[in-house]
Amino acid sequence: MKGILKNTVFNAIAIYILSQVLAGVKVNGGIDTLLLSGFILSVLFIFIKPILNLVSLPLNMITLGLFSFLSNAILLYILTIFVPNVTISPFTFKGFSLAGFIIPVMQFNSFWAFIISALVLSLIINFFNWLTRK
Repeated sequence: MKGILKNTVFNAIAIYILSQVLAGVKVNGGIDTLLLSGFILSVLFIFIKPILNLVSLPLNMITLGLFSFLSNAILLYILTIFVPNVTISPFTFKGFSLAGFIIPVMQFNSFWAFIISALVLSLIINFFNWLTRK
């Protein structure tokens, strides 16, 4: 019980940070929407993710685990179905330049918006798990 509560809070905070970082992720509603989406995402990670990982095991082995981002994107899509206040839509990245390193302006369609959102969400959640590791 303590684990699912911790994961719910981590996922809720991660979804909030994701909505602040990426322009295509919108969360309408307050803390109750975030907690509901964090709980549903925790349940999806517990029950659906192992099934997706088992089905996509050959592709994960061929791509050395990079295909797992697609399974995370599928879980985000299922989350947007269950919680209509959380939406992930196409967005435009405005570009970035730092010390001669330039990332140009890019437009992401819905598929890539879910993939990028899944990548950033997994980074945030793994960071929180790293912080609380014993």
